[in-house]
Formats: sequence, C-alpha cells, structure tokens
Amino acid sequence: MAAPALHVHMLPDHLSMTVGLVTWLVGADLTRRLRLLRDWNIPEAVTGGLLASLVLLGIREGLGTEIVFDMETRDALMVMFFAGIGLNARVQDLLQGGRPLAVLLGLTVAFIVLQDLLGAGVALAFGEPAGLGVLLGSAALIGGHGTAIAWAPEIAAQFGRDGAAELGVAMATLGLVAAALIGGPVARFLIERRDLMPARPTEDLAVGVAYDEEVFERITLRGLMRALLALNLSVALGYAAAQAIETAGVKLPLFVPCLLMGIGVGNLWSALAPADAQVSRTPGLNVISDFSLSVFLAMSLMSLQLWTLAGLGAMILAALLLQVGLAVAFILFAVFPLMGGAYRAAVLSAGFAGFSLGATPTAIANMTAVAKRYGPSPTAFVILPLVSAFFVDLANAAAIRLFLSL
Repeated sequence: MAAPALHVHMLPDHLSMTVGLVTWLVGADLTRRLRLLRDWNIPEAVTGGLLASLVLLGIREGLGTEIVFDMETRDALMVMFFAGIGLNARVQDLLQGGRPLAVLLGLTVAFIVLQDLLGAGVALAFGEPAGLGVLLGSAALIGGHGTAIAWAPEIAAQFGRDGAAELGVAMATLGLVAAALIGGPVARFLIERRDLMPARPTEDLAVGVAYDEEVFERITLRGLMRALLALNLSVALGYAAAQAIETAGVKLPLFVPCLLMGIGVGNLWSALAPADAQVSRTPGLNVISDFSLSVFLAMSLMSLQLWTLAGLGAMILAALLLQVGLAVAFILFAVFPLMGGAYRAAVLSAGFAGFSLGATPTAIANMTAVAKRYGPSPTAFVILPLVSAFFVDLANAAAIRLFLSL
C-alpha cells in the first residue's frame, strides 16, 4: 500500500517569526513555572523550541503536512545579536581577553582532533571507513549542519557511502540538541561545587537581564533608539566589511565582521558620547540583544526536522553518547582548569559545550542562561564568539582535510 502523499506548506517570513515568538513565550512560561529548568540553566528558547519541533513532528506524521519556515528574519536577528555583543565589548575586556582567547583557541583545536579521532574509532568499530568518522565528529558537531552538508558529497564520493549527507545532518541535529541541554548543568556543577562568584557581580549583563531583575523603569524610548541606531550602524559597516573581505578572497560568516564592527562602534561611541547617552551595557541594548538571540534560537530549534532522525542505527547513537561524554570530560579536566578555574572559566565551559557539539548561538544562549542566574562575565562573551566563529572554521577545515587524506 502506497504511503499517503506528504503536503509541504511554507510559512512566510512574518508568520515564521510569529511562531518563533510564541515558541519562546511558551518556553519562558515553562521556565518560570518549572524551577528545575531554571536551576539547570536551560535557555527558554531551548525549552520552547524543542517542544515546538515535537509538535511539528506530530503534525507531519499525523496529518501528512510538513511545515517549512522562511528564515530571513531569523538570520537577520543573528547578525543583530552579534553586533550587540560587539557593542558591549570594552577595550579593557579585549586586552584582558588576549591570553584566554589564545588558550581557548588551542583547546578548541585539540578538541577538534579528539572529536575526529573518536568519530573515526566509532566508524571503524561498525565496519565503516575511518574517514567517514568526520561526519560523526567535527564536520557535523563543531562544524554544524552547513559544514556537514558541504563535505558530505566529497566523503560520499571518496568512500562510496550513500547517505553521507543524511548521516551528517542527523549527527548535527542530535549534537545541537545535546549542546543546548548540557551546557547549563555543567556550569552549575562547576559554580556551585566551588562556590564561584563573578569578579564584578554588580555589573550589568552582556546579554539580557537577570531572572529576578526588573529593568523596565531604566529603559527609555531614547535609550532604545540609541541602541537600535548603534546596532544598525554596526550591521551596515559589517556588511561593507564582509564584501571587502570576500573580494579579497576570504569567506567569513556575516556575523563575524558585524561583531568586529560592533566593537569599533561601541568603543568609539563610549569615548565620544556624554555619560547620559551611552549605549554599551545599557538595559535597552541588553533587552534588544536578548530578544534577538531568543527568537533566533527559538526559530532554529522549532525548525529542526526531527523526522530525519527516524531509523538511526546504533552507530550514530553510540557516536553521540561518546561525543557528549568526551565533551563533558574535556570541559571538566581541560577547559575549566586551563581557562583559570574561576567564574569566567565556568561560564566559558557552558559556552564550550554549546559550540563544541552545536553552534555559536547555542553557546551564547548557554552562557546567557548561566549569567542570568549567577552574574555577569563580560569577557567570556567576547572571547568565545571570536574563537568559535572566527578561527574554528579554518582549523576544522584543515582537520577534516587531514583526516580524509589519511
């Protein structure tokens, strides 16, 4: 008997964002009601996004209708968010972040190698060529969906393995879910076991506001307008920089030059504007940044195509469990101590869990949830995006190429 026809329904951009807003609000309400979610630092967007993706899976399987989203606004929100991270980055934080940035980069490169070695080992254990292991390792996890899809045709051709793209996408999807769920608990374990405290606990957060803080009386229309102007300037300059960089033959994600331009605009604004017209680390900018990240992540997670995970074999499930175990062990015994063993290292540990198994926005969401509960760590929010978005793609591409050549 033939399977019923599947109807694909594309939601336009405006409705896609509307669903994203509902998704986040449901997640926020669940986080407010369920103390367990707050205690384990699970981002609101993760709770709502995973719930929405399950609902969409039920609609597809039960009604034969697959809902697809136009993600133009989502992608714009990501760029806006990273520009906000740049605006909040002060020169002194950048100076303080030089050595930690280098250490985190070295740790990340080492972890890429370990991730691919583990992926190769799992592939060999299940009778597959070792080169296929990069799709069980850094190509799908640190690289994410885009990197897995980009490398899959070459891997399929080299090893004669059909379904390489589906394997990489499935691994990237599972990794993203795991990344969103383990970062907060790992940070909580480190912070509460060692009774860690922020270096400057009274400072405003780099993103968002604390769960128990009311900032609305400190937000003004003029402040919001100033923040939006600074963000739009940063994004406009970021677009121009991205085009110049691409003309020079270098390909970078758009949010990287927007982040860098945000750093320039933010520090110049701080130097020239009077005290009552500042933008950096103001409640208005923090709320806009939190909104951008929250809706971006909610839309990303609600659009996960969970049906692609159906029928996964033991190999990919074994790889996921081992990769999660490797990430947690690496964080506890390498990342946290080598990044200083203090509060900032714990926040970065949540972020490392996010991008080592998922993506940079997931990392920032993990760190934001931790900072909302325990306090600010501004340098962490500058260090991690520069490593995870700027340097890692180059190191990962080199590692993948090396493993495939071997």
